[in-house]
Amino acid sequence: MTDLPQRRFVTAAEAVAESTTYTLNTWLSRPDLLPCEELLLVRATMDPGKCHPFHHHPTREEIIYILSGQAEQWCGNQRRILHAGEMVLIPKGEIHGTYNPFQEPVIFLAILSPANAAEPSTVDVSETEPWASLRQGLPTCR
Repeated sequence: MTDLPQRRFVTAAEAVAESTTYTLNTWLSRPDLLPCEELLLVRATMDPGKCHPFHHHPTREEIIYILSGQAEQWCGNQRRILHAGEMVLIPKGEIHGTYNPFQEPVIFLAILSPANAAEPSTVDVSETEPWASLRQGLPTCR
């Protein structure tokens, strides 16, 4: 990387790609890329049938903004289908999940703050009630 304290721009070639169980992530803002303290930015691609099941971020708030495709988005026990140009604000500690039961990939931006939050950054609750059965009758994800 170039001189991190002065860095302000991240090109496509400099973004950090990583594959997770849920998505293919392209990191555009995080402390190892930019001298950021408050904001993380990742572009995520979630294939059909995939999901990031119910979880929460005890020390971060999050915005999920849909770029293309559509997502079954949960925030607490509220469910919405989000389309391109739509978003959800997820308060710190709020349980949420992103599901793609559709035929095309969904691509979204996730903006989280603060960047250097205390651990744990993510807590999975998908196997505990009521979250384990909240999507009963809906397509399962893998």
